[in-house]
Amino acid sequence: MANNQLDIKFPKGGVFFIVIAVIALIIFSKSTVTIGPGEGGVIFETLGDGINTDKTYGEGFQIVAPWNKMIVRKVRQQSISDEMNVLSVNGLEVKVNGTIWYEPEFANLGNLIKTKGEDYERELLDPAVNAAARSVVGRYTPEQLYSSKRDIIEQEILEELQMVLKGQFLIVKRVLVEDVKLPTTIRTAIETKLKQEQESLEYEFRLAKAKKEAERQKIDAEGKAVANKILSASLTDKILQEKGIEATLELSKSPNSKVVLIGAGKSGMPIILGNQ
Repeated sequence: MANNQLDIKFPKGGVFFIVIAVIALIIFSKSTVTIGPGEGGVIFETLGDGINTDKTYGEGFQIVAPWNKMIVRKVRQQSISDEMNVLSVNGLEVKVNGTIWYEPEFANLGNLIKTKGEDYERELLDPAVNAAARSVVGRYTPEQLYSSKRDIIEQEILEELQMVLKGQFLIVKRVLVEDVKLPTTIRTAIETKLKQEQESLEYEFRLAKAKKEAERQKIDAEGKAVANKILSASLTDKILQEKGIEATLELSKSPNSKVVLIGAGKSGMPIILGNQ
C-alpha cells in the first residue's frame, strides 16, 4: 500500500527572503529605542569613542545603529533620602535624616555619564551630600541642631552642595532636613532646658503685663485726681449759688404743692418745703 506524502514546495528564492526578513526584523528591533516621559538618552558608540557627548536624545521613538547602545536615564527632578552620622561642633555624634532634590543637566547628560558613570548618584551625589552635611552640621551645637537652626542648616547644606557640584553637570534643587536624632540623655536635657526657658518667658510676660496694668491704673487715678482738683478750683461760691437757684426753680415748676422760702438757706440759698 503506497504511503501518501504531502509535498510542500516554496517558491523559488522564498527561503532566502524569509531569512532576510527575520534578519531585518532583528536588526530593526536592535536599532529602535523608545525613551519614556522624563527621560533622556545618550549613544554609546561601540565602534567609536564610547559615549557621544554631542547630543542628548529626548522622549519618544529613536533609531540607533545596531552596533551602538542607547543609555537611557531619568532627567526630571528626582530625590534621594539618607541617614547620616555626623559630628556637632562639640564632637557629639548625631544622626541626620535628609532628602535631596536633584536633576541632571539635560544637555550635558553625556558628559555626566562619561565622567561619572551611569551610577552617578552613588559615585558623585552621595559623597557630596555626606561631605556637605558634615561640614555644615559641624558648625552647630546639638541644641541648635535640635531646635531653632533647622532652616538655616538646610540652606547652608544646599549652598555647600551647589558649590561642590558646580561644573559637574548635576543640579541640586533643594535640601530638606527631616529629623535630627540625638542621644536620649542629650535630647532630654535639651527639652528640659527649652521647657524651663519657655516657662521663664511666660513668667516675665505676666510680670510685664501686671506692671503695665498697674501703671495704667496709676495714670488713670492721677488723671482723675487732677480733674477733680481743677473742678474744685472752678466751683466758687457764686457759681454754686447760681446752680442751686437754677435747680430750685426747676423743682418749683413741678405740680406738687410746696413752699419756697427765698434766702432762707445758708449763703442765701432758697429752701423748698414739701406738700402743705
